[in-house]
Amino acid sequence: MTGLRQALGAGALLAVLSGCVVTTYEGAGEPPRVPPPPQLPNSAKASSHNASGDDESFAEAPAKNEDKIAARHLLVQYRGSMRASPGIVRTKEEARHRTEEALARAKAGEDFAALVKEYSDEPGAGDRGGDLGRFERRQMVKAFADAAFALEVGAISDVIETPFGFHVIQRTE
Repeated sequence: MTGLRQALGAGALLAVLSGCVVTTYEGAGEPPRVPPPPQLPNSAKASSHNASGDDESFAEAPAKNEDKIAARHLLVQYRGSMRASPGIVRTKEEARHRTEEALARAKAGEDFAALVKEYSDEPGAGDRGGDLGRFERRQMVKAFADAAFALEVGAISDVIETPFGFHVIQRTE
């Protein structure tokens, strides 16, 4: 980060970092995505690599050489999770328990789309069965992308925690 600060200057660094806001969705029915990484000036590109590899905000290059996959998910939020509506009053522990309940039912073979309709707090998710469509690894927050890209087609993830809450993911393609 120090090299990036020196290459860009304080004002430009703030402008670059302000573009790194993670959002759950752009509107009703949008998946938990992150904006593309900001374009750095050529002089800063060489010094912008995080040598420690501890950047947790963005997912890295695709595993298994896959550019895009398709999945669906359910999201259970808790009071204080990112982008949670004011109507979400459950605690983090209650949200985890609710997600684990949904996961157990999904792994027992219940219809995933029906579970999304019953459990998911994401606006519009029930209407589309939690379908996220096709997405690139870097479009999602790291924990979500790592879990989704690690799944085989048809498989269901364990409970995945992100700043938005708890997810259960089913890879569809």
